[in-house]
Amino acid sequence: MTLVHLGLGTNLGDRPANLRAALDALVTIGTVAARSHVWETAPLYVTDQPAFLNMAVALETGLAPLDLLARLKAMEDGLGRVASVRYGPRLIDLDILLYGDVVMEGEVLTLPHPRLHERHFALAPLAEIAGECVHPVLAAGIGTLLERLPEAGDVRRLGPLS
Repeated sequence: MTLVHLGLGTNLGDRPANLRAALDALVTIGTVAARSHVWETAPLYVTDQPAFLNMAVALETGLAPLDLLARLKAMEDGLGRVASVRYGPRLIDLDILLYGDVVMEGEVLTLPHPRLHERHFALAPLAEIAGECVHPVLAAGIGTLLERLPEAGDVRRLGPLS
């Protein structure tokens, strides 16, 4: 079993229900060992869309990285995600942020997530559950990476998912 850290995001429909449905689906591929509070964040890149709800999850799984990615993409489809513009609105987004201490770069998957260290919406929830976890490429703790980012007034912790 490997401890992986996932980022969950949604900005369409009933956002809390989308996160709950994703958490329910994750138990089919592993054990949820920890989950962050829900964070509301402004969209990046494509800014003319609703705010996101984000959270991070620690998942113990026996799936290899590419198998995990395939299962997560199938879950997104099963939960109703429809392909649209890159960085555009989405019903659910399930991203592998860290896969243990694995480092890999491929056409389909790069680990750790290549933009993790740049994103408040991923680091803030992840720091809650894995702040001392060390980024295997940057050799810095997740909490430290979050502290290095400029302040972001558009990221706020809402509380636990009910």
